[in-house]
Amino acid sequence: MSKAFAVIGDPIDHSLSPNIHSAAFREMDLDCSYIAYRIPKDELKDGIEGLKKIQIRGFNVTIPHKVEMMKYVDKLDESCSLIGAVNTVENKDGVLKGYNTDMDGFLEPFKKKDIPIKDSKVLLLGAGGAARAIVAGFAKEKASNITIANRTLQKAEELSEFSKKIGLNAIPMKIEDVGDSAQNYDIIVNATSIGLKNEDSPISFDSLKENTVVYDIVYMPMNTDFIKKAKEKGAKIIFGYEMLLGQAVRAFEIWHDMEAPYNAMKKALLGGV
Repeated sequence: MSKAFAVIGDPIDHSLSPNIHSAAFREMDLDCSYIAYRIPKDELKDGIEGLKKIQIRGFNVTIPHKVEMMKYVDKLDESCSLIGAVNTVENKDGVLKGYNTDMDGFLEPFKKKDIPIKDSKVLLLGAGGAARAIVAGFAKEKASNITIANRTLQKAEELSEFSKKIGLNAIPMKIEDVGDSAQNYDIIVNATSIGLKNEDSPISFDSLKENTVVYDIVYMPMNTDFIKKAKEKGAKIIFGYEMLLGQAVRAFEIWHDMEAPYNAMKKALLGGV
């Protein structure tokens, strides 16, 4: 019997996950299907019941359900408790277990490219949903410290408190106060949505040192202004699609208990970007 998987959210029609996972199933010759399933904001409970009825084997969770999903799982992986959100669910005989692959997905490109994080000075732009998982990742990999710059200072301060709690020294600031301080950092990450609509980079790269790691989690378009300007300065680039791919690989491994076919998934993803 074919095993069914899905991604749930609203809106959902732009999701690249069905392409990525279907390519993986083909590559590994697995009798599985993967669909995008729209569940509006207030209908999560009924939506989950519906998925259980069709004996869904696993699903990814995207906006706006990642935090609320915590209520509807029977077990939580420690990654969820730390990050406060669920984005991957496994269904074992009606028992739902929640995972969060954001941190592992974010860290995957560093591992693939052999880029060390330990003792580095980090600048993180943004303090929204993804930023918490990113801070957790830098704490786990023992970065030296992190500056969290956000439009509203309060959110940067809250995330800085979380960062300190899990052992990573943090400095909050407003994004406009970053100015031309790029040379002070080893790793700079954009975790805002700036770039989605081709906006200008939120910070200046005039002083950027060569080989600084610059990572944009926006994956459409692939070459944001933030990435282009960093490239001109000789930065080491990590693209948003690499995080998306890292998350998909982790979800595949949770559901199928085997190594994911990275290259087949990458090809399917880049075909869609």
